[in-house]
Amino acid sequence: MPRRRFTDFSLVRQEIQDETDRITGKSKQISPIPIHLSIYSPKVVNLTLIDLPGLTKVAVEGQPETIVEDIEKMVRAYVEKPNSIILAISPANQDIATSDAIKLAKEVDPSGERTFGVLTKLDLMDKGTNALDVLEGRAYRLQHPWVGIVNRSQADIMKNTDMIYARRREQEYFYTSPDYGHLASKMGSEYLAKLLSQHLESVIKEKIPGIIALINKGIDEMEAELDRLGRPIAVDDGAKLYTILELCRAFDKIFKEHLDGGRPGGDRIYGVFDNQLPAALRKLPFDKHLSLPNVKKIVSESDGYQPHLIAPEQGYRRLIEGSLNYFRGPAEASVDAVHFVLKELVRKSIGLTEELRRFPSLQATLAAAAGEALEKFREESKKTVSRLVEMESSYLTVDFFRKLPQEMEKVGPTSSPADRRAVSADRRNPPPIDRGNPSAERGNPSDPLGDRYADAHFRRIGSNVSAYISMVSDTLRNTIPKAVVYCQVKEARNNLLHYFYVQIGKKEGKQLGELLDEDPTLMSKRQELAKRLELYKGARDEIDAVAWVR
Repeated sequence: MPRRRFTDFSLVRQEIQDETDRITGKSKQISPIPIHLSIYSPKVVNLTLIDLPGLTKVAVEGQPETIVEDIEKMVRAYVEKPNSIILAISPANQDIATSDAIKLAKEVDPSGERTFGVLTKLDLMDKGTNALDVLEGRAYRLQHPWVGIVNRSQADIMKNTDMIYARRREQEYFYTSPDYGHLASKMGSEYLAKLLSQHLESVIKEKIPGIIALINKGIDEMEAELDRLGRPIAVDDGAKLYTILELCRAFDKIFKEHLDGGRPGGDRIYGVFDNQLPAALRKLPFDKHLSLPNVKKIVSESDGYQPHLIAPEQGYRRLIEGSLNYFRGPAEASVDAVHFVLKELVRKSIGLTEELRRFPSLQATLAAAAGEALEKFREESKKTVSRLVEMESSYLTVDFFRKLPQEMEKVGPTSSPADRRAVSADRRNPPPIDRGNPSAERGNPSDPLGDRYADAHFRRIGSNVSAYISMVSDTLRNTIPKAVVYCQVKEARNNLLHYFYVQIGKKEGKQLGELLDEDPTLMSKRQELAKRLELYKGARDEIDAVAWVR
């Protein structure tokens, strides 16, 4: 009943009993669930008292066999806390050496700084005996003084004896007692309450610097967490647009750091140019395309019904054009590989932009806009690398072929082995000359392709084309990366969100608000943090404002 106020303590006692029965049933079991009771009165001191069950030796009927361990475990959970004050309560009519409360208190508080000894049932001691040895610290010394009290008897409890009357009777007992009269001013429940309140105040004074430091640390941590989660968003359209642009700049900054080397990932683009592209170029099937049968076939088909006179120019062109077409695959594959790397860097950059985490809608929109831009860059890059290949096909390097007759004459050390083998074969076995066609070489009439020339002639053609294609391959190996970087990487670095910025500037307030639709979990977490922060700041202000009595 957290909102109910009680003015009759008999009703309070009844509610405690009823709540206990609701939790434990009408048995003698215990429960670790506390019952909180706040008492407001000018007759009480500022003190929080935790009333724990008494330690037992054996389980009685209706209690589980583990009741002894359960009670001790519950009690230890409270008295082991370094900020708690321990009231070790023992009956005066029993030997203090057998007190379970003193024994447990000594275990958890060996120095005795937190322990107060309390003796009850002083009025029930045998005649002729007293507890002065304990109360005056001779039987068992504690750092704090022992306090004796006289509570209501069971008969008084059954008769609902008034507590004010019981306290007055307790004072009369001590002031009129021949044994305890000289200690009467330091005995009784009221004195114990004042003593504990004063001690608690002194302990708090000692711990205030540490408490303030702990509170300040908590405030700093919560403010840092709020900064990480992001502050609440302004409601006007201009502020929303500014927030979106700031979030985009934060993402763009991280993306550029990936490309420029400040963060990992950009080096994978260089890996495409340095490893993937050269490997793909080496695997192109030029050996099959420039094999002897294929060279014969293409040259012969290019000649048609009339054989070439000096060099099969049309055959050369068809062989070169066919070879150059193979370069399209590696060129476009390089474009796609770089596109994939850039997409991954966009995804990673969005994930690393902490400010964006609270706006899943903006994350998705930003990823889609970046993806569209990268797709445009890829298409432009593919067009460019295709043009590079087409340019090589559209105009051959004439000087390369003009130098071939001179190199074939020299057959120098720089000539390829195929060239040298072809020239050597020609010199060892000069082809017979057709008198009707002085420049023609006679072939094998039984050849099914009807070739007019010796194999060495075609090998030399294949070798020349292979050398030219090798030169073009070296050129494209250098120019394809340049085109990809210019069309994709550079554009992504400088203009990734250009179109997005243009579109976002046209949106209205409602559409901007939809982009800044936060994750409900983050909103709830921020609100909870803000409440805790206010509590911490309020606690700090209260402590600073307290004027402690010296």
